[in-house]
Amino acid sequence: MSAVQLFLPCAAGVEGLLADEVARLLPQAATQTRRGGVEVQGGAREAMALNLGSRLAQRVLWPLCDAPYRSEDDLYALARTPRWDDWITPQQTLKVDVTAQRAPLKSLNFAALRIKDGVCDAMRDAHGARPSVDTRRPDLPLLLHLAPEHATLYADTSGEALFKRGWRQDQGDAPLKETLAAAMLAAAGWQGREADGPLLDPVCGSGTIAIEAAQIACGIAPGLQRHFAFERLGPFRDAAGRQAWRELRDAAQAQVRQSAVPIAAGDVSFRMTDFAVRNADRAGVRGAIDFKTADALQRTPATPRGTLMLNPPYGERIDPKGSRGGERNDARGATAREGFDDGASAPEFFSRLATHWKRHYGGWTAWVLSPDMKLPQAMRLKESRRVPMWNGPIECRLFRFDLVAGSMREPAAPPAADASE
Repeated sequence: MSAVQLFLPCAAGVEGLLADEVARLLPQAATQTRRGGVEVQGGAREAMALNLGSRLAQRVLWPLCDAPYRSEDDLYALARTPRWDDWITPQQTLKVDVTAQRAPLKSLNFAALRIKDGVCDAMRDAHGARPSVDTRRPDLPLLLHLAPEHATLYADTSGEALFKRGWRQDQGDAPLKETLAAAMLAAAGWQGREADGPLLDPVCGSGTIAIEAAQIACGIAPGLQRHFAFERLGPFRDAAGRQAWRELRDAAQAQVRQSAVPIAAGDVSFRMTDFAVRNADRAGVRGAIDFKTADALQRTPATPRGTLMLNPPYGERIDPKGSRGGERNDARGATAREGFDDGASAPEFFSRLATHWKRHYGGWTAWVLSPDMKLPQAMRLKESRRVPMWNGPIECRLFRFDLVAGSMREPAAPPAADASE
């Protein structure tokens, strides 16, 4: 099939980082940054390479057709235009999802239904039979995007979202998505090189940041341990497509190596540290991470320089953690990590954490993801960068703190000289 403008959606604020990643994965491909994602010109091989190698994209979408619309009948007509024989057989299954931006239609569910009807009626007219719907694991996942006046229908070549790497089976109550952990590392410029130095996540939860970092350091492609929807779709299943997929996977496997940098992680909860260890084992990086159950307010560094990268528990996400963590049952009956010891508040905890860092981590760089825009004031540290990021629906900032021993508060300015003197 000829090249198309593949679209890779991503979390808000990650578009520039994703564009850089796509340029590394496909150096010869033309890319363009869009709101909410990146467009890149490519065909079947490029779509496979992006699914296999992208840590930041949510999906890899293949455009099938687009047109102006005013009603659901226009969407039905749109759905009948592609050559569906090129993609699936009547014995296979499909599913339609819809996203919209100021769409004039009253029901997105009805819009999805009309797309499904158009596909199935076109297949029935051609073959006397139609595909069925599978909402859990369809052979052909379709995504309809509705702008105010224009509709675009995509084939989702990924299937399950790309943050589902295939290794995380044990997790806490509010796990960090793998794509967001990768975005934090990308924003920090940490690429797992020896020059990047050691990395530590002292509040690792189920281990997502450390595991993403270890896979980067070990050269493990994020999609190497999972399957994709394109493996069941026509444009990728001919002899050339199967050969290309084997070559891409073999090349990715050949890139796997030993980590050149120390990576450490841990949590105050034995349960969470155990989850992280098991996830790291499934991810193939257990030997690349030094796990230790320890209090973030007591853990000291093993090297004089390095990077702290953490997503501390907070507010809407989960109760914060303090110096004597554990587990409790909250009002909803869910198990959550313990709050601050002796009822300490979040500002108190972060103030104590900053004091601990200034005492023991001078020379390190700390990156902290938080929805609290006043976190630097609470920590009495001056941030050198703040990067907007979204943790699901929660708007956050990734703060960078360049740590030095002792206080980082600016000294008071000397009194101004009397102008009369």
